[in-house]
Amino acid sequence: MARRPSGNSADRVGRVLVLAGGLSHERDVSLRSGRRVSEALRDAGIDVDERDVDAALLPRLREDAPDCVVPLLHGESGEDGAIREVLELLGLSYVGSPPQACRIAFDKPVAKTVAAGAGIRTPAGVTLPAETFRELGAAAVMESLVARVGLPLFVKPAKGGSALGCSVVREAAELPAAMVNAFSYGDTALVESFVPGTEVAVTVVDTGDGPRALPVVGIFPDGGVYDYTARYTAGSTEFQVPAKLDDAVLAECARVAATAHEVLGLRDLSRSDLIVDADGTVWFLEVNVAPGLTETSTVPLAVQAAGLDLGDLVADLVRAAVARSLR
Repeated sequence: MARRPSGNSADRVGRVLVLAGGLSHERDVSLRSGRRVSEALRDAGIDVDERDVDAALLPRLREDAPDCVVPLLHGESGEDGAIREVLELLGLSYVGSPPQACRIAFDKPVAKTVAAGAGIRTPAGVTLPAETFRELGAAAVMESLVARVGLPLFVKPAKGGSALGCSVVREAAELPAAMVNAFSYGDTALVESFVPGTEVAVTVVDTGDGPRALPVVGIFPDGGVYDYTARYTAGSTEFQVPAKLDDAVLAECARVAATAHEVLGLRDLSRSDLIVDADGTVWFLEVNVAPGLTETSTVPLAVQAAGLDLGDLVADLVRAAVARSLR
């Protein structure tokens, strides 16, 4: 993607503030994403500041407002829409989805319902708050769950990312520990039918000309499960870009991701996590409004495979955000 010379007011980008860190379980991932994007933007000729989220942030934003903010906060503190609400209260332009869309996308059961309403396939599942287990008896609830959904199962927190609190359950005896693991990262768990197949990630970007899917990334973790360690430990996962799937399946992955991006009201950048089963059917798992941009994340791999430069792409997203605020 060619760099643009300064021209009209939408093309002139002054100082960009990258927000990274926060207090969620994904703080370390956020800091790594922030460092990488800051370096990429500087390589693209953009003046960049980096800040954590703390009590000094708002006074600083009021006193010395940047031209645009790039929120790279992962987890609940960064992806539930709250920080973007504050940026809008301050009248600041920012890269990313609006608050309402973030809230919908961050709540996995709600996002699945919206996606299913648009004709996207999603695994059968049940959403269960921790109180339900306490009030009705964990053993009885889990027995009913296995009878209804069947085995194997995939258990994960209804909100959150980086595969924290996620477990594959192949035998009923494994379910109690999986539920405890999920509840340790949130008060509600999503229990889904486990769909075996090839896990893929599809990045969708929109720099002002409409959303488009970047090359599909195939994911093959050494241990068979794309957990936190497999995501962020170099060499723990093999990636194929583009994934070695039939052209028709790749096109369907791109369509599903772009459709999810649109029906959920997302903006600028998203990443959909999908499974392609043995029959070539594409299943939607979840979508991320602030996907990881670390050295081992799938978005930079897709950007590179598309022949783009990460810094130039983010700079274009900044320009689009500034133009949007001017409008």
